[in-house]
Amino acid sequence: MARDDLTPGTAHRRGRLRVYLGSAPGVGKTYRMLDEARRRQERGADVVVGYIECHGRRHTENMLQGLDVVPRLVRTYRGTEFAEMDLDAVLARRPSVALVDELAHTNVPGGRHAKRWQDVEELLAAGIDVITTVNVQHLESLNDVVQKITGIPQRETVPDEVVRRADQLELVDMAPQALRRRMAHGNVYKAEKVDAALSNYFRVGNLTALRELALLWVAGRVDEGLRDYRATHNIDRVWETRERVVVALTGGPEGETLIRRAARIADRTAGGELLAVHITRSDGLAGASPGNLAEQRQLVETLGGSYHVVVGDDIPDSLLTFARARDATQLVLGTSRRGRITRFLTGPGIGETTVDASEDIDVHMVTHEFSGRGRLPSLGRRHSLRRTVAGYAAGLVLPVLLTLLLSHTTLNLTTDALIFQLGVVAIALLGGATSALLASVTASLLLNYYFIPPVHTFTITEPNNVIALVVFAVVALTVSTVVDHAGRLTTRAARATAEAETLSTLAGSVLRGADALPALLEKSRTAFGMDSVALLDRTSGEALARSDGAGEPAADREVTEVPVGEGALLILAGRRLPAADQRVLTAFAAHVAAALERDRLATVAAEVEPIKAADRMRTALLAAVSHDLRTPLAAALASVGSLRSLDVEFSEEDRAELLATADESLLKLNRLVDNLLDMSRLQAGALTLHLTPTHLDEVLPRALDSLADPDAPIQPLGLAEAPPVLADPPLLERVLANVITNALRHNAPGAPVLVMASTHLGRVEIRVIDRGPGIPPEDREQVFLPFQRLGDTDNTNGVGLGLALSRGLAEAMDGSLEVEDTPGGGTTMLLTLPAAGPVPEPDGEPGVCG
Repeated sequence: MARDDLTPGTAHRRGRLRVYLGSAPGVGKTYRMLDEARRRQERGADVVVGYIECHGRRHTENMLQGLDVVPRLVRTYRGTEFAEMDLDAVLARRPSVALVDELAHTNVPGGRHAKRWQDVEELLAAGIDVITTVNVQHLESLNDVVQKITGIPQRETVPDEVVRRADQLELVDMAPQALRRRMAHGNVYKAEKVDAALSNYFRVGNLTALRELALLWVAGRVDEGLRDYRATHNIDRVWETRERVVVALTGGPEGETLIRRAARIADRTAGGELLAVHITRSDGLAGASPGNLAEQRQLVETLGGSYHVVVGDDIPDSLLTFARARDATQLVLGTSRRGRITRFLTGPGIGETTVDASEDIDVHMVTHEFSGRGRLPSLGRRHSLRRTVAGYAAGLVLPVLLTLLLSHTTLNLTTDALIFQLGVVAIALLGGATSALLASVTASLLLNYYFIPPVHTFTITEPNNVIALVVFAVVALTVSTVVDHAGRLTTRAARATAEAETLSTLAGSVLRGADALPALLEKSRTAFGMDSVALLDRTSGEALARSDGAGEPAADREVTEVPVGEGALLILAGRRLPAADQRVLTAFAAHVAAALERDRLATVAAEVEPIKAADRMRTALLAAVSHDLRTPLAAALASVGSLRSLDVEFSEEDRAELLATADESLLKLNRLVDNLLDMSRLQAGALTLHLTPTHLDEVLPRALDSLADPDAPIQPLGLAEAPPVLADPPLLERVLANVITNALRHNAPGAPVLVMASTHLGRVEIRVIDRGPGIPPEDREQVFLPFQRLGDTDNTNGVGLGLALSRGLAEAMDGSLEVEDTPGGGTTMLLTLPAAGPVPEPDGEPGVCG
């Protein structure tokens, strides 16, 4: 990839970057990086280790032997110490090559840079070559895709451009089954974490999807490099590195046949790409049917292809320009729908012209049921320069050819005149009334000179012949004018039909509502043949939406402005619009205004929805309070009232029992009120958080103290070894208490509830495991709704706020609460929280790397 090797403002060479991109954690990026470092060291390069994470892997640690390791810098953050790369020490050491692991890592606050990739940029600017590693899930552009696949958000990301600028990019890949075997053998995670990892992030489906993402991203990077190379070396010819099939669509009924044929051609090779393109003329709405094109676009996208619109009057040239720009290898066109007579009169069609100019692009001419239906050229359409010139030429040449032909026959004068008249009508179809006038004059002169006695002279002796020649000229001109006028009426009718179809499509887009505004702008751009269309806010000038064409904008672009309602302006850049198009454009603007108003109303409705949800919540709270507050309150009042009664004398055991009942009822009432208040604060967005590093082994005992049964069988595992989480301690106690209470309620009799902690991909995972009946997959989200007691008919257990409140509090602390199956039966509640500081990925013993 071409770039400036000198750092701006300096005289030394900028360092070169080599990136090992992994398809998933554990595929061997760090090992490959160390292997490359050892090879360079053997060749005499000065190599140092700036930062390496071995994750307790013995083979990786052995690769460090003999390499110079820069000591790490220890920083303290929120009471916890973290080891980071000592950037200044590496710069002072000035090696030729530095190894920096985990490019997407977030640095502990206190250093010069927030992210490790920024440290790497400084090393490169200092002229130091850097070898680094990163996993595909940390690329910024793929962040949301990875979260949808794995269900785990990635907080640490690196901009794609940083990796794209690498001088060398190498994919480190491994088959999903092989990676899972590595994990099962303990080569990636510690033994106690293997089962959880294999059943969650490292499922075969997840690993396969991540592998595909990595391969496609690297393939795109290779494609970019190839395009840059060809542009640098002025290589215009198509390189068939990948099958790209372009199908040309006219909007005609044969479109579906062409699309399916092109898709089959693209599918014959792995990685084949399907592109559909419609070339729209710059004469506005007199083109293809918008309805047909919309259906064909949907079919293309259904088949995995992409749809493009290009504006151009020279259709073959525009089509081939687009194909070469996309490095297409094959082009699919339909055979002409014109009949033989039309092809004879108008010359080569688009298909023939495209084939002649295609050079190294293979062109497929596909037959279809609409081929050669004998369609005649439309006389009313604005004729191209080529057709106009051809009409004038035919007006001179065709009568001469007819003269040569008829001079060798024995036909009478009437027949000769009718044949000449037929030729004039044909020329009217080709070039219009002016060409027909020229042909009529030429035919009259030739008819007089060669066929009316005396021949070879313009003198006419017979009065009848004079009348016949005049009638011939008048009839020829009249017929030509009628044909021209009929053609113009036909064109107007066709234009009116196109306008009606376009407006009907627009109305349908607005009524369907989904992405109506971008679709309307795209339709207005293609319908009027413009380079770009934008919708601007009149007050701020900000673009509310826009649609840009695929081709290069014209140098002499005209700008048309149309008001849209009171607050917006529709801006069209491209050709000058005639008055007829301006009228239809006004209707477009009305539809855009309707779509804009619909979006505004949808926004207002979305703003009102939280208020409606809060009202529903308040109604539900009042309904719940009517029963669930009354029960513990009545029990407490009865116990206290009995103790205050002077009519009954209670024994010490009875008094203790009444006091215990009152105490238990008031504690239950207090917990219920706390839950109600916290849920109200969550709904109102008024919950105040105090996030601090929190150790789980300190929070759990306090959570267990708040349980109704302090002697409940709870078994904690791994809490002391887990890193601190960034959480609000009292709220985390509430979450754990609610989740554990729910587990105890549904647990099998005599079985303990397990509370386990581990780290995974920079997060701390807390699992509360019971051996109860479990929760069906279709009901798992329902348990997190307020006032739900799934499968629980005992109303004394509360209003069903525990899990709903726990999830809300977890999400407020940037965490999550999900349901999993417990192997062997039961339910596992998975609470995920951010670590208080950087956590190695995946977690492991630092070994000699630390």
